[in-house]
Amino acid sequence: MPLGRRCLLLAAAALSLPIAALAAQDAPVQSAQDLATRIDAHIRQPRFSGASWGIAVVSLDNGRTLYAHNADQLFQPASTAKLFTAALTLSEVGADYRIPTRVLASDKLRSGTLDGPLILYGMGDPTLGADASTANWADQLAKQVAEHGIQRVKGDLIADDSYFASPPMGSGWEAIDLQSWFAVPTSALSVQENQVDVTITPAAREGRPAIVALDPTGAVPSVVNRMTTGAPQLRNDINLYRAPGDNTLYAFGSIAARAPAQRFKLASFDPALLAGDQLLKALARHGVRIQGRLRALHWPQSSESLHANTSTVAEVLSPPVAEILQRGLKRSQNLYLQNLLLIAGVRAQTDAMQGPSPPSGFLTTENWGIRGLRQLLERMGVAPTATLIEEGTGLSRRDLSTPNAMARLLTFLASQSYATTLRQALPLAGVDGTLQWRMRNTPAENNVQAKTGSMNLVHSLAGYVTTAGGERLAFAIMLNNYDPPPGSPGASRDIDAIAVMLAGLRTGAPQPAAAQASANQPVN
Repeated sequence: MPLGRRCLLLAAAALSLPIAALAAQDAPVQSAQDLATRIDAHIRQPRFSGASWGIAVVSLDNGRTLYAHNADQLFQPASTAKLFTAALTLSEVGADYRIPTRVLASDKLRSGTLDGPLILYGMGDPTLGADASTANWADQLAKQVAEHGIQRVKGDLIADDSYFASPPMGSGWEAIDLQSWFAVPTSALSVQENQVDVTITPAAREGRPAIVALDPTGAVPSVVNRMTTGAPQLRNDINLYRAPGDNTLYAFGSIAARAPAQRFKLASFDPALLAGDQLLKALARHGVRIQGRLRALHWPQSSESLHANTSTVAEVLSPPVAEILQRGLKRSQNLYLQNLLLIAGVRAQTDAMQGPSPPSGFLTTENWGIRGLRQLLERMGVAPTATLIEEGTGLSRRDLSTPNAMARLLTFLASQSYATTLRQALPLAGVDGTLQWRMRNTPAENNVQAKTGSMNLVHSLAGYVTTAGGERLAFAIMLNNYDPPPGSPGASRDIDAIAVMLAGLRTGAPQPAAAQASANQPVN
């Protein structure tokens, strides 16, 4: 055979090996030793030579470690870090808590006229206007205001989101992400998930300006439209840019004539102001007239004097925290988890200030939340050096965790009264959430309940699985610094292959040995 042809055949065979290897992982796993052999073979493929794998698999039935690889090294967890926020939220806030959004007013009400401002006060509900069940939140509040007897307001309508004493982005979030739908501003007064839908539609004729439409219309105050309509069949070249902190969206490039409209999701500029605008319009529908103007109040502006001598005249409540967690974890919704971290931070700050030795100095609400998380992890026996989490979503590349710490977290959660709540909030393989299309037609389908995590060069999965032998496992699988080479499976398939092996393990859980390490031993 000619050398060139033989090299081509060898190259083709090499490309097919990873896919064939993945298919082989569906075969039943006969023992823990067989499991270790298969995982080792999988992660030691040459295409992972520049990558880093970290894996921890522990039994919930007897505490033994079934498999570990670099389990005490720190990895970027991506969105599996949301599990830390979920633990803090369920532990410190509670599954049944419902987040209020209030309208505040003074008692200076005479003959239907309020002498002073009306305050829309957000306390962190991320679900306002997010779906049909909360779409009429503004009308609910406006109706209550009218029923309170307020017909005219001789003052401003103030949209106040200062409940969170933190910047509108999480620590470590990258500036390039801040206009994106997945890195929307965090706000105690959020509406429609703080996103704006941008629709680009070609004009009727080539050469004419294209149409740029926003929904909600005021989500970005200023739009500079430089989009043109190109020739039919021309490839679309659509560019959208808003600098961090700037209120102007620039749209430039071209869209082909007769092309279907193109839709994008971006971050809104000032969610609190947008919420205030929606309430202003609802008040008008209910016969309440505002003589002043609409304005927003954000931290570090202080609202203490503004709230003095006010009371609640209207209130709507969020769904229970358990439902918010489920929405947030199933979809890996960053706003929901960051807001929940900050709500836990407010709770932690309040508790600390009421304690016998209140701390001095300033901490942001996010810092208070992370402080509460560290205290919770300490109670679990997780060493401080094993988790370096600084925000609530996993979006920061400075978030780090060891696989062992993640497995310990999952083990702790499985033993709590809210264990079922947490498990039901996780994506279910082959069924829903971010695992809806993964691991179908394998032993993991309708079995693995786990949080996904994915950023550029970062891939992870952490959660629970029941083996074919009936053993309940917690696992954390982290793959960092990996970009699949051409012809290789996607990184999620490589991660899933290990989860499928766990699901196919046929041996059951042995009785714990006398020498089994204590579950309370710190993770290093």
